[in-house]
Amino acid sequence: MNQTFSETLQTLNERRSVRHYDASFTLTETEVKELIELTTAAPSAWNLQHWHFVAFHSEESKQQLAPIAYNQPAITSSSVVIAVLGDTQANRNYNPVYGPAVEAGGMTEELFDSIKGQVEGAYQSAAYGRDAAMSNASLAAMQLMLVAEAKGLSTLAMGGFDHQVFADTFITEERFVPVMLIAVGKAVEDAKKRPALRLPVDQVTTIL
Repeated sequence: MNQTFSETLQTLNERRSVRHYDASFTLTETEVKELIELTTAAPSAWNLQHWHFVAFHSEESKQQLAPIAYNQPAITSSSVVIAVLGDTQANRNYNPVYGPAVEAGGMTEELFDSIKGQVEGAYQSAAYGRDAAMSNASLAAMQLMLVAEAKGLSTLAMGGFDHQVFADTFITEERFVPVMLIAVGKAVEDAKKRPALRLPVDQVTTIL
């Protein structure tokens, strides 16, 4: 087992949800942007990158968010709360993502048109657009938590917030839907010593 693989396994095994943070610990705006940049390396269907992020970094913004998230302590004590949004119209990203590849000669126009036809066909269904937004944005959310863990930070994924009020307050484009909130910061509790409390593999797996 090489060191890189060992370190990756350690990151995966030691990650725990942390609810209480050192409120005096801060992340700079540059550090927050770096977290998100690394997060955007997550995979997505057709590489459409079905996500958008709203970073609640200032104290004022976290105070505004707190009652919408039922005043969970992590909202105001963490360094930043990143809202992961799903893009229900991610098909609109197709030209910006693949257009430069065609212009650079790395993708033929025939292939461009063929894949675009697949994408537009799938997005004829509004249900598909929403399902894809939720599933692909969730991949980004997990990536964000692992990136933070690798940087020595802790996280908490929160689904407990008023999604409608959040959308009405913070989302300006109807194409985006809230998926989850992720608090990021320096833990004040030793969450790493808590048992993982996972169900046995055989109980959650069917091998055919």
